[in-house]
Amino acid sequence: MSTDRSFEIIVDTTLGAPPERVWKAVTEAEPAWMFPTDDWEAERIVNEFPRHHISRMEGPDGWFNQLEHVLTPHGDNGCRLHYVHSGIFVDNWDEQYDGASAHTAFYLHTLDQYLRHFDGLDVAFTDIQAPAASQVPEGFTRLLDALGLDGAAQGERPVVNLPGEGPTEVEVDYRNEHFLGLRSADTLYRFFGRNAWGAPVGLTVHRFTTGAAAPAEVQPGEWEAFFEKAYA
Repeated sequence: MSTDRSFEIIVDTTLGAPPERVWKAVTEAEPAWMFPTDDWEAERIVNEFPRHHISRMEGPDGWFNQLEHVLTPHGDNGCRLHYVHSGIFVDNWDEQYDGASAHTAFYLHTLDQYLRHFDGLDVAFTDIQAPAASQVPEGFTRLLDALGLDGAAQGERPVVNLPGEGPTEVEVDYRNEHFLGLRSADTLYRFFGRNAWGAPVGLTVHRFTTGAAAPAEVQPGEWEAFFEKAYA
């Protein structure tokens, strides 16, 4: 149990793109691998392209939220990322730290998937939440069952009947007890078992253009109906 409210999450990882492309992804293309941050009132307190970037938000009573990226060339066309997320958790320190750490690993993996497969393409981002009935211990398992992926392992390439799309060949690019990542020819599907931290199961869809036309935004209605049935 932490004795104060501060936290620091540190990750060192290798990404499949040079520092210049990683910089663009983490400063301009957040909807392609995480979520839109246009309304964040963050200040770039370090902005040394393409090696070192720190953004920070501050609030009352010493509250702050800070993201640091240190980028180093690695190999012929890669990058070493030293990532530090620090700040203040107001309540439930242990639960929030565990959830933030787990989400960080998933987001940085998704960043690498974007850089390796869809770098620079236009993206349509959709965020869909399952109903409150998913906030139960077996909530994420029920999602996997509904998708027919309860036994699927990372690296497998199943055909999944996706709502609104029908049978689709995907790769299971990420899988653990709380998160599932699927990648199709033009889309990243990110499933979040936030029931582990007292919130509904969630999904983000990142659909990329593969031609001259802009990517078609996924309509949430089909997925919402899928979730309603899965948690009925």
